[in-house]
Amino acid sequence: MRVRLVPAAVALSIALGGTVLAAPAAQAATHRPSTASVAKAAAADFNVGGIWTLYQSNSANATLSVTQDAQGNLTGIARTGSATTGTIAQGFVDGSYVYFVIAWNDGATGRYIGSRGADGRLSGVATDLAHPSSQATWYTTWTF
Repeated sequence: MRVRLVPAAVALSIALGGTVLAAPAAQAATHRPSTASVAKAAAADFNVGGIWTLYQSNSANATLSVTQDAQGNLTGIARTGSATTGTIAQGFVDGSYVYFVIAWNDGATGRYIGSRGADGRLSGVATDLAHPSSQATWYTTWTF
C-alpha cells in the first residue's frame, strides 16, 4: 500500500507545485513596467552637474562648470588656464553615455564622447571638429 501512496503524493506535489509556480508567472505578467517608466529609466542614469576637470591625453585639460536638467541636457562653461574659455554648445547624458560639444572662444570646437565606467568616472574621446583627425582621449578623476 505504501508503494501506491508515494506515486500519488509525488503527483499531488507536482500538481500543487505547478499551481504555485503559475501564480507568480501570472503576477509577473500583470506587473510589467510601463513604457513610460522604461523610457524614464533610459534617460540619464547619473548627473554630471558641478565643477570638475577633464584631463586629456594631449595635456589640454579643462575645468568645466556643468548644469544638467531633468531630461539629461547639458549646459555650462569650460576653461583652460585663465584666458581660454568655452561654452557647452550642446550636450546630454543618456544612460551611461555622455556627449557634449564645447565652442571655444578661440574658434575651435571640440566634441567629447564618453561614458561612465564602473568606477563612476567618465572617459572617452575628444575630437577637434575643424580637424577630425586631431583626437585625444579624456577622463575625469571625479566620480559621478
